[in-house]
Amino acid sequence: MFRSGPARVLRASACVVAMVAAGSVHALAAPLVPHRAVYDLELKDANERSGISGMVGRMVYEFNGTACEGYTVSFRFVTKVDSGEESRLTDQQTTTFEDVKTGKFRFLTRSFTDEKLDKEVRGAAEEKAKGVKVDLTQPQKREVELASSLFPTEHMMEVIDRAKKGERIFESRIFDGSDSGDKTLITSTLLGASKVPKPGDGDGDVAKAGAVAKEPYWPVTISYFDDDNTADALPIYRMAFKLYENGVTRDLTMDYGDFVLAGRLAELELFKQKPEAEPADCKGK
Repeated sequence: MFRSGPARVLRASACVVAMVAAGSVHALAAPLVPHRAVYDLELKDANERSGISGMVGRMVYEFNGTACEGYTVSFRFVTKVDSGEESRLTDQQTTTFEDVKTGKFRFLTRSFTDEKLDKEVRGAAEEKAKGVKVDLTQPQKREVELASSLFPTEHMMEVIDRAKKGERIFESRIFDGSDSGDKTLITSTLLGASKVPKPGDGDGDVAKAGAVAKEPYWPVTISYFDDDNTADALPIYRMAFKLYENGVTRDLTMDYGDFVLAGRLAELELFKQKPEAEPADCKGK
């Protein structure tokens, strides 16, 4: 009998978008490469409470855009979850658009179980002087006022920027439209020192990284917490991955508490990159 497994996969997979997305208009940031990455997923660990005996899946992530045009993300996270008695197919499909220069963010997430729509969340968020205003249109029309937060692309560029400066730990508040699209999350990020893959070091998916395979990367771990001011709260989700300066990620570990998924890069396609305009040239676009 299924317990929390599939529901927690659908909830937390939205956070994955925030972690594999990257880009910003930060002056110090190198342009992010538009790309399509495919990851093979498999169950790494599960305790009895999860109700999961096996899980496999695939995650497809596509990133496009520039600082002037804004950034689009298309994301699909599909898993087959086996309880030992039955199996279910979960499918989360997310599209987002983020305009960092104007502080605007649009999001749409559809969650399916066994090909039946369970939930649709659609809305738009905008940075305001006192916080973030969210206009939801699905599952019901309403407005939400939230604390000042970073959107996903802006947050991940902060990760890259701090890693380049040699910082090792920091916290942020983000809004990514996940779950019901009506709350912020607190993130705690741990950054390792830059590394370069070496032959024979057991780095399993580096061969799939193509042109970036020999480039240096940072080991990153991001923990996500409900923004409820509970000092001793446990993270709702934790993800570790290897991050390149151009925004490509690989070797994912997704820890949901009761179970852990591993994500290995299976395919990587780098798209032609448009020239980045100077920030001043973006005004009015």
